[in-house]
Amino acid sequence: MIAQKEYSEKVHARIHAERMAVDIIACVHELFYDRGVEIVMFRNKLIDCNASEVLELHQYAKSMVGKSIDVDDTLEMLHALKKTAIENAKLDIGRLTFEWTNSEDSAEAFIVNQLSDFFGSAPATPRDVVLFGFGRIGRLLARELIVQEGSGRQLRLRAVAVRSIDAQSLRKRASLLKIDSVHGAFPGTVMVDEDKLALIVNGRPIYFIATPDPTKADYTTYGIENALLIDNSGAFRDKEALGKHLEGKGIDKVLLTAPGKGIKNIVHGVNQHTVDVKLDAIISAASCTTNAISPVLKVVNDTFGIERGHLETIHAYTNDQNLVDNMHKKYRRGRAAALNMVITETGAGQAVDKCIPGLGEKLTSSAIRVPVPNGSLAILNLQLLKGTNMQEVLEVFKEAALNGPLVEQIHFNTSNELVSSDIVGNPCPSIFDTNATQLSADGQSLTLYIWYDNEYGYSRQVVRLAKHFAQVRRQAYY
Repeated sequence: MIAQKEYSEKVHARIHAERMAVDIIACVHELFYDRGVEIVMFRNKLIDCNASEVLELHQYAKSMVGKSIDVDDTLEMLHALKKTAIENAKLDIGRLTFEWTNSEDSAEAFIVNQLSDFFGSAPATPRDVVLFGFGRIGRLLARELIVQEGSGRQLRLRAVAVRSIDAQSLRKRASLLKIDSVHGAFPGTVMVDEDKLALIVNGRPIYFIATPDPTKADYTTYGIENALLIDNSGAFRDKEALGKHLEGKGIDKVLLTAPGKGIKNIVHGVNQHTVDVKLDAIISAASCTTNAISPVLKVVNDTFGIERGHLETIHAYTNDQNLVDNMHKKYRRGRAAALNMVITETGAGQAVDKCIPGLGEKLTSSAIRVPVPNGSLAILNLQLLKGTNMQEVLEVFKEAALNGPLVEQIHFNTSNELVSSDIVGNPCPSIFDTNATQLSADGQSLTLYIWYDNEYGYSRQVVRLAKHFAQVRRQAYY
């Protein structure tokens, strides 16, 4: 009888928690669509989550702040937020609830004390976006831009520029957007308008425009003005070539999703402050590997100093490689990607210098492509200027993941079973593996294992940078 009573109590507790989670989801969506307020929990988005995912994020809080967060407290905080004049903001409900439950204030009083700067913020002016290219990164960017659009107050995906387009290729692109072997199905509706050569995604038309020559493109005929163009084609890499986009009509800013030459290379969270949003017309979001290692290197360099180091990136194979042995301009990349580990080069170590001046020259780097379609690992072996101990290292990174400018970039992961498939879909570009971290006996030689979803994690960084560059970035409380 005791066992039966205990079982019944646990079932009732779970049902209550799930009901509260459903109410939390309703509040999250109401704030998002009515007032442009995006609610996250320790960086993890809550939009389109189900009840089980919401409850799992409450348990995840234990690894971040030392204890799980009660769903009833989260819901009370959300109800209090709904009573305020806050709009066009991004708020971490996990951190807010944790800090509130450790205070003696009511939820309303806590919000007034902590978030008064967010009250009555001016409505954001939305910015049109054109994607140039529709490959792996382009389609993930499309998915993310569509999901984050909400009521259309920030970035609005209006068009995709491709070399050529017809009804048949449009249907194929619709299928590629809807279904992905790595990232799963897109949680929305994708319909094809063959007459207008557009995809109707969640009710919004996205035009596919044949653009063989960017200098002759006229996006204004589609009602697109002062747009941000995100070039993910791989065709243009320097300032002169990317400048062709600005010669067309309707584009006033260009963001490259690759390392760029002659332009600022930006890792959001690390050096986005160097962007002059009024004067800079072309910038680069650097590479996925640079986005993975730069936040971590900044934390280490700022705290302990780096004398020298080596980066080894274990990278998923990419479309640049061959499926079977065949001709390739680079010998080893010609060998079958899904059957071999392939030694290749990476410029990510030196590219760090563009984000953290003076550090790149201290790093050497190399790369190995391995037979997985997505999910990569950067191994950093660093010689420190200041000795330390393991506890201090972990505390420094935990703090960086919880507070400060890198909370969106660094995921402090405590799993002792972490493997590459686990990090697919993680929104952070740098996933710090606590259990793999190594430190020499003298405290001077530090080895870090940094996982990253080289497709999705990087795409989320591109969107963050795009919002900053287009001046639609929400006020954020982390």
